[in-house]
Amino acid sequence: MTFRSLVIRDLVLATRIGGGGAMAVGFFVVAAALYPLGIGPELVLLRRIAPGILWVSALLSCLLSLDRMFQADEEDGTLDLLMLSSFSPSALVLTKVFSHWLTTGLPLIIATPYVAMTFNLGYETMLTLMLSMLLGTPALSLVGAVGAALTVGVRRGGMLLSLLLLPLYIPVLIFGAGSVEATLFGIGPAAHLIVLLALLLGSLALCPYAAAAALMQHVRS
Repeated sequence: MTFRSLVIRDLVLATRIGGGGAMAVGFFVVAAALYPLGIGPELVLLRRIAPGILWVSALLSCLLSLDRMFQADEEDGTLDLLMLSSFSPSALVLTKVFSHWLTTGLPLIIATPYVAMTFNLGYETMLTLMLSMLLGTPALSLVGAVGAALTVGVRRGGMLLSLLLLPLYIPVLIFGAGSVEATLFGIGPAAHLIVLLALLLGSLALCPYAAAAALMQHVRS
């Protein structure tokens, strides 16, 4: 009940503030659309570079709202109350991660097929792209929670957060784009998707506790 209540609260607050989902999807669409405009209408070339472009655009879109994952609660004192309550700190991190994925990752997955059509991707490739994002975007949110917890309370922490997280996002980017590229060349994306699943499970096992430890250190200081 507490988990559900906190998730609903975060979703309502995100909607009132303006929502990270619309901003993330807008950035994703605009960033991906700039490449065909700059490169030109060469469908073979666009199809070849589409996996990297779409995954880089999705990764940067996820970064846009990460700095607000804990910052809003820290500014009004809610974070201190939640951390000092009987609710588990790691469970609190999971509620924030789940809320961030619902408002950012899920809208990106829904918008992906429409953006992929501008790169001349086939139906099977689109399915692989969506599946890779379904596995990869939660991992991005989980890893992002650690960075957001480390920079909570830091003024203008968005740039620092990006510098911390971009190197950690590289494995997800490599295997996410690799799965789509493997489908394009007829190799099969199974190996890349298995690694993405392993990255997701590893992030789920480690990141909530690391982020909770960072938040506890912030509250104590």
